[in-house]
Amino acid sequence: MTPRRTLRESLVDAAERFASAGVPSPEVDARLIAAHLLKVGPMEVALHARGEVPGGFEEMVARRESREPLQHILGVAPFGPLDLEVGPGVFIPRPETEVLADWGVRKLMRAGARPGRPARVVDLCTGTGALALYVAEVFPGGVEVIGVEKHDEALAYARRNAAGTAVTIVRGDVTDPALLADWHGTVDLVLSNPPYVPETPDLDTEVYADPPQAVFAGESGMDVIDEMLPTVAALLRPGGLVGIEHDDTTSQAVLDALTAHGGFGGAAVLHDLTGRARFATASKLSD
Repeated sequence: MTPRRTLRESLVDAAERFASAGVPSPEVDARLIAAHLLKVGPMEVALHARGEVPGGFEEMVARRESREPLQHILGVAPFGPLDLEVGPGVFIPRPETEVLADWGVRKLMRAGARPGRPARVVDLCTGTGALALYVAEVFPGGVEVIGVEKHDEALAYARRNAAGTAVTIVRGDVTDPALLADWHGTVDLVLSNPPYVPETPDLDTEVYADPPQAVFAGESGMDVIDEMLPTVAALLRPGGLVGIEHDDTTSQAVLDALTAHGGFGGAAVLHDLTGRARFATASKLSD
C-alpha cells in the first residue's frame, strides 16, 4: 500500500515544480493554493502540514506550473482590504497600486469634507474597480466614487466587484473630454492605473495573460496617458488632485506631459515601496 502523502510533502513538490517552470515565488504560490483550498490564512497552512492534501490541489498546481496567473486560478486578487474577483479579460491589480490608492485617501483626509457635499473621486480605467473600491472602503468620510471602464469584459468584473457598495461603475472612454460632463469642475481626486507599458515581447509570462488593451500603450507607453489628460483637467475642480500610475521608464515623460498641458501644477513623483518612480501626481490650476 502506497503511504499517504502529506500536505507538507505536496507543498515541497509543488514549489520545486514552480521553480523549475520559472514561477517567481514558488513557495509562496504553493502555500496560497493550499490556503485557498483549506479556507484558512496562508500562515495557518503549517497547522495542516501533516494532514491530507486538499482536493483540487494537484489540478491547481498543474495550472500554475503552466504559468497561468495565480489570481486566475484562485479567482480573486487581494487589494488592500479587498478581495476582488478576477479572471481572463480583466487586468489583475498589483500590490504596488495600493500605494496610489493610499496616497489618494490620505490626501482626501487632509483636505477634509467640503461644505455641502461629499468628496468626489473618479477612477479612470478602473478595470476590476480596484482604486475606486479601495477609496470607498477606506476613506472614513462621505465620498462619491465613479469607476470608468471602456471594455466589456473588464466592465462586467468591475460591476460584480462593486455590487452592494457605494461605487458607481460606468462605461466610458477616458480619452473623451466630454466624459462625465455633469461632474466637470467638481471632482476632488482623479486616480488612474491606465495602460502604460511600452509594447515589448520581453515581459514575464503572466503579464501576457492580462488583456493587451489594459497593459500596452504604444511604443512609448504614453498613448493613453497623453490622450486622457484633457479629460482629467475637465473633471477636476481647481485645487483637485490627480495621481497616475506609469511605467518605471516613463516617469519624466508623464511629468512633462502634465506640465505641458498647462492645466496642472506641482507635478511630482510618487515612489512605490521599492523606491521606483511609479506614479505622477499633480493639482488642477485655477482657470
